[in-house]
Amino acid sequence: MKNVLIINGHQKYDQIAEGKLTKLFIDTANDFFVENEFNVKHSVVESAYDVSDELEKLAWADYILFQYPVYWMGVPWLTKKYIDEVFSAGVNTVTYVSDGRSREDASKKYGSGGLMQGKKYMLSLTYNCPDTEFDNKDGFFDGLSLDEANVATHKLFKFCGAEALETYAIHDIFKSELDIDAELIHFKNTLQRNFITNQ
Repeated sequence: MKNVLIINGHQKYDQIAEGKLTKLFIDTANDFFVENEFNVKHSVVESAYDVSDELEKLAWADYILFQYPVYWMGVPWLTKKYIDEVFSAGVNTVTYVSDGRSREDASKKYGSGGLMQGKKYMLSLTYNCPDTEFDNKDGFFDGLSLDEANVATHKLFKFCGAEALETYAIHDIFKSELDIDAELIHFKNTLQRNFITNQ
C-alpha cells in the first residue's frame, strides 16, 4: 500500500474564508485514497502541530496532497510558517542536506541537495480569480500558467527533491453559478490521473 499525507493549508478568516471548501476537497480526497487502498495521514497548519511529528509524516509519505487557498498570490501566512518550521527542521534527515552545491564538485548545482527523491506531490488550490487570467498575455498574471504563478510552492518541493504531479485548481469560488458538483468530478478525475492511472 502507498502512503499519502494530506496537508490542510487553510487559514480561517471569519466571513471570508471559513474553510468549508478546503474541508470538502480534503474529505473528497480522503475518501478517494481510502477507496483505492492508500494509507492516509493528515496535517493541519492551523493547529498546535509538533514539528517532529510532521517530519515523521513527511518521511513516511510516498505522496503529498497540499490543499490550500491562494491568499494574495501565495500560501496563507500560517502555511508559510508551517513550511519554514517543518521543512527547515528536516535538514540532514527528511527534507534536504544542503543547497546542493559543492566546493569540490562544480557540477553540483543549486537546489540538488534534497532528500525527498521518489516522493511526489500534488497542489490543489482554491482561487477567487477566474481561470481565464492564466495563460493569457493580457490577463492579470501576464501570460503565466497556473503552475508558473505558483512557482514558489513548486520550487519548495523541487528543492527537497520531490516530483510534481498535475495541479488542480478551482476558480471563481464566490460566483453564485459555481457548479461544485462538476468541480468535484474534475478534482476526482485529477486524483485518478495522478495517483492511479499514471503511476
